[in-house]
Amino acid sequence: MSGRSLRIHSSAIHYFDMVRRCRSIREAARRLNVASSAVNRQVLKIEDEIGAPLFERLPGGLRLTLAGEAFSRHVSLVLHDLERMRLELDALRGLKSGHVEIATVEGATAGLLPVVLKRMRELYPQVTIGVTVQGSQAIPQALVNNQADLGLAFALPRAPEIRQLSVGHFRLGALVSPEHPLADRGSVNFATCAEHGLILAKSELSIHHLLAPLHKRLGLLDKPPLQSNSMELARQMARHGLGVAFQTRVGIEEDLDKGELVHVPLSDQGGIYSDLGLYARTGRDLPGAVEALAHLLDEEIGVRQRVERTASQPML
Repeated sequence: MSGRSLRIHSSAIHYFDMVRRCRSIREAARRLNVASSAVNRQVLKIEDEIGAPLFERLPGGLRLTLAGEAFSRHVSLVLHDLERMRLELDALRGLKSGHVEIATVEGATAGLLPVVLKRMRELYPQVTIGVTVQGSQAIPQALVNNQADLGLAFALPRAPEIRQLSVGHFRLGALVSPEHPLADRGSVNFATCAEHGLILAKSELSIHHLLAPLHKRLGLLDKPPLQSNSMELARQMARHGLGVAFQTRVGIEEDLDKGELVHVPLSDQGGIYSDLGLYARTGRDLPGAVEALAHLLDEEIGVRQRVERTASQPML
């Protein structure tokens, strides 16, 4: 994530992990700021040592093979331990006082961000933090105008003025009460959801733009029964049976664990994914405090993504 990251272990491990995250050798090379051939060479080196391919080459990108999944679990443990050691060393040295401003979408404030902020306070009690909740569409401008050091947002389009520090892929799903007719389904399409009343996000939220093509395809010219720029309000309306809302699992984990809401993945287009990304302004060197918080956010995004993948695996 930065020039200060530890590189005690082989670069092949770091290259493999980035390819796994990006599902593309070219994109991994871009983020690592190295040649694609160098990344490909390291992946081939690991495959030669293991004696099996790590990735399947598909039209939509790379996908881990069974051998790749096994190696990925090992790499995740290695990098997790390395990151933990780095944080412990930072804590021992004592990070100088600093301040971090983060602009975040509402969905990250319910579960993910509080966990990270608690760890940040434990490790770096000298650092102060400011949090501003905004829609995804407003966050790039906050970074460009230096109103925020870090931005946490769903489904941001690529832009030269901001750079992506990390990303997690989360599936969009229908959010309904446990008593709802759709609650027992393994997946559902948008057209079926429309039959039960839609609770849609307003245009300042990224989910609006992800679902707009599906809404248009159905020829639904009238406004949906309920619209809001608050994901929390949409969640509460779904809980009270007022219709079908749409979110990723990020931010609703507690409701799901308590059985107060059900998340039913959308089946349109083979699944619709909303990427939760961590961003900073392009060309800016991150101060120590900002970098420390970015590392913790990156780690927690990875944890949430692995939990979602485990939850989506069919029971044997």
